[in-house]
Amino acid sequence: MDKQLLLAKLKGGLIVSCQALEDEPLHSSYIMSRLAAAAQEGGAVGIRANGYEDISAIKKSVNLPVIGIVKRDYDDSKVFITATLKEVEEVVKSGAEIIALDATDQLRPNGQRLDEFYVEVRQIFPDVVLMADISTFEEGVKASKLGFDLVATTLSGYTDYTKDHVLPNTDLIKSLAEAIDTPVMAEGGYWKPEELERAMAYGAHACIVGSAITRPREITKRFVASLNK
Repeated sequence: MDKQLLLAKLKGGLIVSCQALEDEPLHSSYIMSRLAAAAQEGGAVGIRANGYEDISAIKKSVNLPVIGIVKRDYDDSKVFITATLKEVEEVVKSGAEIIALDATDQLRPNGQRLDEFYVEVRQIFPDVVLMADISTFEEGVKASKLGFDLVATTLSGYTDYTKDHVLPNTDLIKSLAEAIDTPVMAEGGYWKPEELERAMAYGAHACIVGSAITRPREITKRFVASLNK
């Protein structure tokens, strides 16, 4: 799909993140594909998914653009979202239209810096659409200058140096939207419709919501916690 057409399809819409970790009851490519189908019926314009098997199953179930990642832990790095070329290759093979990767200042496996990794990916896959998962304003600006096609606030509050950030970090959306031409995606800690409305008013290209829609264990915990106050 043409990049500009792809970005236009996402603009102003909701992307649903359909992911389940191995220790969660819904961990299953089939279940993720059905969640994606439900999201499409509900009006989602795209899906975010993790892993070759899940992405492949989802691509067979919906006709929406997919933002693909591979989460994998490495002993020598805190980066775990599409950390190396191996993960990029898996996402490309799965058929995802967009590849998202950690674009923070943290060193990647084998001590690789983001700018080195970006060049490596572009040399091998020059035409892929890349989304930068960032945690700070400075990281977002850097990702835009490097040439990422999208910048997402996914990791605000999840890096060691942003743990004090209040989520959702709509102020980060506003500051990035005013500073860069690259489309900014609102992601991270969105639970209420009014939070999405604020993000869009602040200049978000689209919004990505996961836990509030597709993780019933976490949703249940929030309701139980409200009863136990």
